[in-house]
Amino acid sequence: MKKPPVLVVDDFASMRNVVIAVLKRAGFTEFIQAGNGVAALQCLAANPKIGFVISDWYMPEMDGLQLLQAIKADPKTQSIPVLMLTAEGLQQNVLCAVQSGAAAYLVKPFSPAVLEERVRGLFPG
Repeated sequence: MKKPPVLVVDDFASMRNVVIAVLKRAGFTEFIQAGNGVAALQCLAANPKIGFVISDWYMPEMDGLQLLQAIKADPKTQSIPVLMLTAEGLQQNVLCAVQSGAAAYLVKPFSPAVLEERVRGLFPG
């Protein structure tokens, strides 16, 4: 089964590269990158085939939570699973992300194996 294109959103290119390397091991082949939520929304509008979003929480211009809320508020994108990444493991942040529609949540630093396991849970096969 072909995996959908993935939008990887983080203000650090090095973190986007780590995430993409893990996604490749999980069988994903198409990637689009954005450095913040504003750019991510532009990518989503321009690429209707995006089927998965992995986003950092803390970014300039528009953070990951605002991006998540915008994705879930738009009928064209609300069904796309969003995995949130953050340096904050606060219970209230996890709860806020889940209540806003996040499919999964991962606290940095994480091992590539844990990210791969979480992604495979969302996209088995």
